[in-house]
Amino acid sequence: MNSKISLFVLAAGMGSRYGGLKQMEGFGPSGETIIDYSIYDAVRAGFDKFVFVIRPDMEEAFNEIFMTKYKNKIDISYVFQTLDMVPDWYKLNPERTKPWGTGQALLVAREALREPFLVINGDDFYSQESFKVAAKFLRESCTPTEYAIPAYRLENVLSENGGVKRGICAVENGYLIKIEETFEVEREEDGIVRGITWDGRDMEMKDGDYASMNLFCVHNDVFDNLERRFEEFLKTNEDELTGEFLLPTIFSDMVEDGDVKFKVIETGGKWFGVTYQEDAPIVREKLRKLVDEGIYPEKLEL
Repeated sequence: MNSKISLFVLAAGMGSRYGGLKQMEGFGPSGETIIDYSIYDAVRAGFDKFVFVIRPDMEEAFNEIFMTKYKNKIDISYVFQTLDMVPDWYKLNPERTKPWGTGQALLVAREALREPFLVINGDDFYSQESFKVAAKFLRESCTPTEYAIPAYRLENVLSENGGVKRGICAVENGYLIKIEETFEVEREEDGIVRGITWDGRDMEMKDGDYASMNLFCVHNDVFDNLERRFEEFLKTNEDELTGEFLLPTIFSDMVEDGDVKFKVIETGGKWFGVTYQEDAPIVREKLRKLVDEGIYPEKLEL
């Protein structure tokens, strides 16, 4: 049994397709952000600590929106992710403008995460059930070699407004074999869901396939392994301007190398996210419906 568990929130994304800081935007009936709903659900699921990764230019807004609201109610902190957070030996291309992806984002939080934790995206709504499932695993089953993915069926995590990136899970006997990072995933006119793999292959998917939504239950022993893999990535990465060190790929490689096992736990909870501006009114409508159904109060309060 693990006595304490943390929530780690990826909130440093650029929001390039959305065109703004969607992590800070109010979508709930009383102006709540999606992060507010995640905090609300996580507190009720029994998470003890909350760690965010943000960019330095987001600090003022983050403090205003989140820290002033929660600092006296929960154990909340944040760390910065910047592109220059690399080993001393690495020569940074001066033309690169963006950090190194979700793997680096987790790595910079090493000192803040001293207990098993759940990774989430700051701009995704995961539902109460997903946090409960994750908390139960983290407390009862998470070990240095046994992690988990609370996963969703692919048909439930598509966008109505264009192609999206999804981690498609290959599963055997309830455990992950690999995650295929797949881009431009969308249902086409013939009803089939298609996308493009990281290496440019066309890929057809089934509605019932499992998708990883950057929702990972991870043991805090991961960081030595993660640091070693980041150094290997920097040594071999040929795309110095836009290459990213991504958690789905990293964890898939760890499984393939036999370092850890990932139990795939299906969550029947609702998921929705904000990728495009056109997604915003749909998210507002869905949150309004959940409030009307009595699942959430009109105004979220801890």
